Amino acid sequence: MTDTDSAVTVLSSLAQAHRLDAFRCLVAAEPDGLAAGELARQLGIAPAALSFHLTHLGHAGLVTSSRQGRSIIYRANFAAMRDLLGYLTQDCCGGRPEICGDLLNPDTPQDCETPAKSSC
Repeated sequence: MTDTDSAVTVLSSLAQAHRLDAFRCLVAAEPDGLAAGELARQLGIAPAALSFHLTHLGHAGLVTSSRQGRSIIYRANFAAMRDLLGYLTQDCCGGRPEICGDLLNPDTPQDCETPAKSSC
């Protein structure tokens, strides 16, 4: 991801509870992915509503789909997720990424004694 417009598209796609839940569920289901019906069951939403949300996530590039027999299997697009995270953190802490800490473990203490810097 190289521009703000792309980041906004991806973030706006995730800014809805069912879509965020669906994406997180697909991340957890890797590497196998999930059939649409199973995903709807796990999320407790109607298949037609899920189809709308998966289409939205697909347009943002966050999910991919493939046909397996009579089912469509959905998978999280990890490249798109990494691109978004990279875009959000590319200028992390004024070129000192160690200050950001371990993003996958929010309980990791961070170095809070960083000099103030101007906003972007």
